[in-house]
This record gives sequence, structure tokens and C-alpha cells, in this order.
Amino acid sequence: MQSGGMTFAEKLLARAAGLERAVPGQIVVVRPDHLLTHDNTAAIIGKIPDELDRWGIVDPDFPIIVLDHVAPAASEKTAANHKAIRAFVERFGIRHFHDVGSGICHQVVVDQGLAVPGSIIVGSDSHTCTYGALGVFATGIDRTEAAALLLTGETWFKVPRTIRVVLDGALRPGVTAKDLVLHLAGRIGASGATYMALEFHGPGVATLDVDQRLTVSNMGVEMGAKIAVFPVDAVSRPWLEARGVPVEGALWADEDAAWARTVEVDLAAVEPVVALPHQVDNVRPVREQAGLSVDQVLIGSCTNGRLSDLAAAAEVLRGKQVHPGVRLLVLPASREVLTQALEAGVIQDLVAAGATLLPPGCGPCLGAHQGVLAPGERCVSTSNRNFRGRMGTRDSEIVLASPVTAARAALHGFIAPEETGEEAG
Repeated sequence: MQSGGMTFAEKLLARAAGLERAVPGQIVVVRPDHLLTHDNTAAIIGKIPDELDRWGIVDPDFPIIVLDHVAPAASEKTAANHKAIRAFVERFGIRHFHDVGSGICHQVVVDQGLAVPGSIIVGSDSHTCTYGALGVFATGIDRTEAAALLLTGETWFKVPRTIRVVLDGALRPGVTAKDLVLHLAGRIGASGATYMALEFHGPGVATLDVDQRLTVSNMGVEMGAKIAVFPVDAVSRPWLEARGVPVEGALWADEDAAWARTVEVDLAAVEPVVALPHQVDNVRPVREQAGLSVDQVLIGSCTNGRLSDLAAAAEVLRGKQVHPGVRLLVLPASREVLTQALEAGVIQDLVAAGATLLPPGCGPCLGAHQGVLAPGERCVSTSNRNFRGRMGTRDSEIVLASPVTAARAALHGFIAPEETGEEAG
């Protein structure tokens, strides 16, 4: 075994496994603090009906279930799945159940204070890595593993190697955390961090608020990462404490840890970017894509559906009108975010500009309903994936962007790199 310090992943997994230390490649057995599932809960419990009858679930406090992907139900099949999940929740007394309208699972977990620093959360959704923003070892798993976890509460991990991302400086006005994470995806690549941990270090970390960190961690998996994690620091600690979330279990990497690689980012040099079809790492500066026409704009999702994201879009659109050739969809990440945005007047500004407000949930992001694209159409989206067919048809295009860039596209009918005289006026 190596000597010296440990990374966040090594240190946390060692603690969870009851070991003095852990090294990359080592297999450790742990008991996660929570298992997240969503609409796919019906498929998961369908794998183990006999086992559930015989043994039940390991602990009613262990699962977190959120109905969010097709919410409200868009078909008889979806409605039947939701009904089966509600029956499962009632049968086993599941304590953390959030029905249709609560919001996207990842935002709900944060809103409800379930993302506790130093804990382990696994979820049958790849963007479970979002909670790394709050010092959680959070990662996606498949449905079969989720089924076994419901019964046993135990799983294993291979300890990942770690990429140390050092942030320096601060983002310039008009540049967002979405631009930062797309910038990183362009540099690291869609598979450049496969089964690795992304750890964020450096003085630039302190310039990012919790919403920004959630955006960055959310897209760690788009580089193949197992987790994407920030320290619990002077920014996130008071944010957590104000919500009654315990922070005493937080831990962080040692200064003398052995990282597989270091990536340095000058935040002041990051510029507004987009990810062009059909890969998240197909990243280009917004200024190079000026004039690219748009049919639909989606502002929301688990990546950019928080109050600060909606407010940034409203700042662009306030007192103006969405281009007549563009459909603007606004998707708050949760009921709590929607309430905040209503109280702040943000929703009123967006609707007055011509936006269509969708219920909190995943909606069009996965192409299941609400905003499916037609063949030949292009959408600028603040979501996290632009794969072919992601929003309903293989013959459409998705361009990933920040809420600011997306709002400007909705206003002009094309990608616009900066404020125009019309916007400023």
C-alpha cells in the first residue's frame, strides 16, 4: 500500500469500510447512507418481487424516491408505474417519498437536506454525482445493483483514481458555472475521467457559490467521472448549517495525496461556450457560433434549474419578448425553487416575455414528454446532455449552453455572443 496522504475518495471510502486507508483499485465494501431512485423504481422492484415478499427492504429510511422523469404521467403505462411505486412506498413505510410536482430528484435531495457532507449516496440515475458539491461521495449505479441494495443496504466500490482540478482567479461577469464545466468537458473529454474522481481545489473554489458548485458537480459524469466533489468550506458550511444539515462528518483530501493528474483552470480566462451536437465535449466559444438559428430554448433541468439560473435568464428577458420563431420552455428544478422564483418575481418576468412554464421535473430533458423536438429542429438547452435523439428524435440537434446564452438565443432567434443594443435598451 502507498504511504502518505489520501484523496477525498480514498479517505471517505476507507472510513466507510472501517479501514485505516484505501488505495486506487482496491475493492471496498460499504453501506451507503441513502439509495436514490425515481420513476424507474417500478422497474427496480419488479426485479425482486419474491425477495421483497420474503425479506422486505433493509430500512425504510434508506431509500429516497422521487417521481420526476415523466411528471405528471403522460401515458397509461407511466400512470400505472407511478401507482405501483406509491403502493410500494405505502407497503414498506418509505419515509423519503416525493410525489409528482416535488421536482427533479437531485434538487429535491438538496432541498430536503438529505445530501449530508461525508456521507455516501448512490442513485439509479447518473447525475447523482450532483451532491459532490456538498462534500458527498455521490454516484450513479445501475438498476440491478439498486435492487440488491434495497434488500441488503450494502455494496462495493473500486477505489477510484483522482484528477485534481485547481481553480484560480474568478469568473468574469456574464460567464457562468455552466461555461466552466463545459470548458472542463472540452479539455478533459467525454471519457477522460472515466471511473475517476474529480476533486476541486485552489483559491478559485471560494469564488463559486453552492448553486454554481451544484452545476459543476452535476456534469462530472459527462466526463466519465465516478464523483465530482468540492470541499465543505466557508462558502458551503454556513449554507448547510442554515438548512440544518450536519457538517461534522465532512472531510477533505490531504495536501500530500497522490493524484493521477492535475488540471489547472484560470477562471478569468473562461469564456461563454456551447457544446454542439452530438457530444458534450464538442465545445466551442459562443462568439464562434453567433447567428446559429434556434427553434426551441429550454431553461431548467437538474443542471441549471435553480433560482439563480432562472434569475439570470430573466435579467436578459425582462421587459422584452421572446423571438416569434422560438418556443421558450422554463423548468424550475423543484417546487421550492418555483416558490422562490414566484416570490422574487422571476417567473412573472419570464412568462411576460413569452415563456411557457412547465411543472417542476425532468420534462423535455430526456425526450419523454413536454417539449419533444420535431425532425430538423434545434434546441438550445441548459441541461447536461446533447446526444442524438435525447429530446425525442434522432433528426434534431441540441446545443448545451448557460442560462444567459440560452436566454439570449430565445430573445434573438439565434445564438448571440453578447448584449446587443436591443438587449441593453
